[in-house]
Amino acid sequence: MNHPVRAFPFPDALSTGASPAPHPLLAPVTGFLGTWRGTGSGGYPTLEADFTYAQEVTFSHDGRPFLAYEARAWLLDPDGKPLRPSARETGWWRLQPDGRVEALITQPTGIAEILSGHAHGGAVGLATEQVSLAPTAKQVDATRRRYTLTDPDTLAFVHDLAAVGRPLQHHLSAELRRTASDTP
Repeated sequence: MNHPVRAFPFPDALSTGASPAPHPLLAPVTGFLGTWRGTGSGGYPTLEADFTYAQEVTFSHDGRPFLAYEARAWLLDPDGKPLRPSARETGWWRLQPDGRVEALITQPTGIAEILSGHAHGGAVGLATEQVSLAPTAKQVDATRRRYTLTDPDTLAFVHDLAAVGRPLQHHLSAELRRTASDTP
């Protein structure tokens, strides 16, 4: 039996000025709220060559003490035009009273990470606690991520990776700008 679809008037806030108000535990990361876009570069010893990419990252909340996180990336050609979709991930950042952050991040490639770290002074550093892999996922042993607000409208991102038998090392970095619609 089909039921009529009803609109859901339940808001998710994408900026600190929207309703509902951010939970007090989100205070160290409210500057991250919104959508960020930019470009970056990456590489890894198992790849044929270094690459450039476009990235979009969104942080939102619904009034509870965690952020919803989504990131998408596209490989770019030498002229900066998109070649194809690249990485995609989604998850949650759970904020704790002492500024600790526990992050759960999943990727459609069969990788699920649990990371922990701290939020302080406009930066969040996260390191792997545990990685779970689907049976056909590539081997990933650890990651380390750093998100830094270099100013209110610029988010720097650095991602280190230990995978396929290689030690933890630089993999990605990007500079993202807050989208105009999310300017506080």
